[in-house]
Amino acid sequence: MPEELKHVGGKKPTLRRSLGLLETTVGGVGIILGAGIYALVGEVAAKSGNAMWISFTMAGLMAAVVGLSYAELASTFPKAGADYEYTRRAFGRRAAFVVGWLIVIGNVVAASAVALAFGGYFGSLFGADVRLVAVATLVIATLIAFYGIRATLWTSIVLTVVEAGGLIFIIAIGVPHFGDVDLLEANRGTTGIFAGGALVMFAFIGFEQVATLAEETRDASRVVPRAMLLAIAISCALYLLVAVASISVLGWEALSATDAPLAEVAKEALGGSAFDVIAVVALFSTANTILLMLVAASRMIYGMASTDALPRFLAWIHPELQTPARAIVICLIVSIGFALSGDLGLVAGATNFAVFVGFGAVNASLIVLRYTHADTPRPFRVPLNIGRFPVLPVIALASIVFMMANLEPNAILIGLGLFALGIVAMEVLSLWRPEKEAR
Repeated sequence: MPEELKHVGGKKPTLRRSLGLLETTVGGVGIILGAGIYALVGEVAAKSGNAMWISFTMAGLMAAVVGLSYAELASTFPKAGADYEYTRRAFGRRAAFVVGWLIVIGNVVAASAVALAFGGYFGSLFGADVRLVAVATLVIATLIAFYGIRATLWTSIVLTVVEAGGLIFIIAIGVPHFGDVDLLEANRGTTGIFAGGALVMFAFIGFEQVATLAEETRDASRVVPRAMLLAIAISCALYLLVAVASISVLGWEALSATDAPLAEVAKEALGGSAFDVIAVVALFSTANTILLMLVAASRMIYGMASTDALPRFLAWIHPELQTPARAIVICLIVSIGFALSGDLGLVAGATNFAVFVGFGAVNASLIVLRYTHADTPRPFRVPLNIGRFPVLPVIALASIVFMMANLEPNAILIGLGLFALGIVAMEVLSLWRPEKEAR
């Protein structure tokens, strides 16, 4: 019997468990390697100078520590809601709603901004309206996501191979120039390095979204933690080498003065035709990010709706395709609305604020759940523990607060605004379903 029809005969449709370690790891690498590295290298260089590799290192270490917490919780509670699910179990429905809200909005806003970046690259190469291309890209990505998670991640694998190839190309270009610049030169001192580290977290966003695929992964308690940590390690290694290579070729001043930093690196080293090659690769990269961010946002909506935090109709699964179809369509509608305009640096900062809140909630949840759910099997455990108490999540919480403090003030204000909207939405929905809130 075809896999997609197994639910027929009275069984409720469920998400299809079809992902293995390869698809899940490459999916994580794909969303991490997306538009962030291709678009934000110049903005990070403006803050950190030639020492921007230190900013990447800071962000990578933070991602690794936070990733360990996600890995334990994903192996313990393999649910599509991820951040929302963990926070709900530790702190209750209300706190979880705000966290889930911020993660959904952050992903949708980021997908919209990246769609505009795609439109910009496409327009520069072929001449087309940026907004029209952005909307068309969002629609196409939604259709792929609607068709099924396996089709989505195999599409992502193809795109990831191309974008990783582009990064390896940049590294190869830069190797002969290693040592040409002072890699400890920071134009704004340590303050700039810290600010660069906070911003560059946008380029690492994605590792945590591996956890949202838990209900669609075979043997999720084993596969998801491994895939998450592998994705972080692979991406961090590529990022560090790209940061050193791009700085070595251009220096921070020239790198921060262009809207297509990695394409400019290729042009400087090999000529104008190389610029076009990297610009095309950036199209694949941005398309990949859009696709996977929409998938992650739709799975979070599905996870929240399946526990009645959002209207239940959003948890509906398409009978044949076994995808959360209504949640996917909602993400498309909202993302098109945001795609009307966007400042990538500002949007990246606002997205980081939302994601940092989620990171903080997950690490705090891990600490609490070690005691409130002490007997729950944990196939993977965070290392460095004092009895039941995990040490690394405390370090992660401190680093999250530090990173948030180094975001741009406007990004913090936008993030706080989204936080306030989440509280309002939570109260409105609690009035709409008082009988469920009373449970």
